[in-house]
Amino acid sequence: MSVSTVAADQSVCAHLPVLGADVTVPLVTGGEVTYAALDYAASAPALQRVWDDVAAYAPYYGSVHRGAGYLSQLSTDLFENARRTVGEFLDCRENDQVIFTRSTTDSLNLLARALPADCQVFVFETEHHASLLPWQNARVTCLDAPRTPQQAVRTLERALADRDPHGPALVCVTGASNVTGELWPVRELAAAAHAHGARIVLDAAQLAPHHPVSVQDLDVDWVAFSGHKLYAPFGSGVLAGRADWLVAAQPYLAGGGASRKVARREDGQVAVEWHESAARHEAGSPNVIGAYSIASACRALTEAGFDTLVAREQHLVSRVREGLAEVPEVRILSLFGDEAPRVGVISFVVKGWNSSHFAAALSAEYGIGVRDGLFCAHPLVRTLLGSDPQAQGECGAPEAAPGEKSLNAIRVSFGAGTPDEHVERFVTAVRELVADGAKWTYRTEDGRCVPAVG
Repeated sequence: MSVSTVAADQSVCAHLPVLGADVTVPLVTGGEVTYAALDYAASAPALQRVWDDVAAYAPYYGSVHRGAGYLSQLSTDLFENARRTVGEFLDCRENDQVIFTRSTTDSLNLLARALPADCQVFVFETEHHASLLPWQNARVTCLDAPRTPQQAVRTLERALADRDPHGPALVCVTGASNVTGELWPVRELAAAAHAHGARIVLDAAQLAPHHPVSVQDLDVDWVAFSGHKLYAPFGSGVLAGRADWLVAAQPYLAGGGASRKVARREDGQVAVEWHESAARHEAGSPNVIGAYSIASACRALTEAGFDTLVAREQHLVSRVREGLAEVPEVRILSLFGDEAPRVGVISFVVKGWNSSHFAAALSAEYGIGVRDGLFCAHPLVRTLLGSDPQAQGECGAPEAAPGEKSLNAIRVSFGAGTPDEHVERFVTAVRELVADGAKWTYRTEDGRCVPAVG
């Protein structure tokens, strides 16, 4: 489907209903406006469908795997059916495990705990901190930011060729950048990893809400993502993939549910036999509503059809990029160039503006929510801005006054729930702020730029 077809056929490209679509916020200049949530890369609003499913289940809430009563059995079936739904959504292999976690960060930390001894991890500096930082107990090789997808593959191949071929190795790579939105050559990177005897885990936090993710087609060993980016409520995530390293590892959390059999030993210690299923790493009472909400979101996106969702989102991406390109003072950040395929995540800087000041004005004067800062991807943002990628930074705005240069950027992100009007309002707001300046006075408070009062 072409962009022009999407733009013309509103029946096809209508956005999915989400919570908060009618929320109004006050403007410092007076009056109120419907809030334009354009920070999907941080947390997407929950789909109305997901919320309705959770509300319908709530009266039947019961303990999972721990009760003989009807509600407990119902909740157990719902929880395990959610596991199967997620496995189908990811096109997992027959023997793959689907483990419910708290988030992408939690998923990757779980996998980090399950690495075999002396495992070497390869990760690009371009990764989100969730996939850059969990490997502290492994031998980590951090690879320079590539400037083309082909360079990414060549860089990985060279690094893997230099490793000890007999030891275990893991490659961790994003599917879509949370800074630039650019798609990474996951299938090619997976082929390179496997050719050199390494495994690969895909951080799909920014990919799964925008594109279909097939474990088998991409040939990745594991995939991790978060519910709160997939139009589900906070507090749930998934790690799915090969079972052997997970079964061989000590449980991520020790406790009830992870243990199959526990007994006292004569020496006074406790003998434990752990489960070999996904339950091994799901100790404690599970987040049933979180798992169910992820499964509901998976069903909703599948039923809506990713072809339609992707086509509509590309229409919005084109509109934002074209609008920003019309403002000479705006520079869009990119690794792979203008022609690279991308999801609805775009970061930019504005000449003469502190990024925090610009984001604050978008919020206070136009009712538009974006993100400014380093996006928990400090080395990547600093590389894109031409500053020292090894310099330490802080998430959020620095102590810089409005108008002063900052080493941060502005990120606008959107998805299946974004109305066209929100994108048009954003493009208009950028144009007006650059041309006319802010209508209000702002000051720095606790590291954030906020409207001045009085």
